[in-house]
Amino acid sequence: MAVHCGRLALRTRGDADVLDITDGVEAVLRTCEIQVGTVVAFVTGSTAALTTMEYEPGGVTDLRALLDMLVPARADWSHNERNHDSNAHAHLRAALIGPSESIPFVDGRLVLGTWQQLVLVDFDDRPRDRVVTVQVHG
Repeated sequence: MAVHCGRLALRTRGDADVLDITDGVEAVLRTCEIQVGTVVAFVTGSTAALTTMEYEPGGVTDLRALLDMLVPARADWSHNERNHDSNAHAHLRAALIGPSESIPFVDGRLVLGTWQQLVLVDFDDRPRDRVVTVQVHG
């Protein structure tokens, strides 16, 4: 099995910043000669996550609202108390969504729906530099 690797370097604003990384992952895919297989994308760090969604302003707003309901930023989190920190919610939200996605590709193109994009969500409470490692398996 052939494996090709690439990285995306991204700067986020934090606070549930959502970035469409579909084009970046496709750019890595274009750098290899593999035509059929699976792309695995993984974000380094415990306060960011990857998922797929319809990347449009309403969907982004709704995702943020849902996560605010499920894991409120202003709660009595043990992590914040123990570490004199303020980003426990970021760790918890990232754990719920997860750090990676696997997407099949055929004929050198990701198999995504018309309204489906791969996104990075940075939950930390400050801007961050993020790295997404992209592995192409064929």
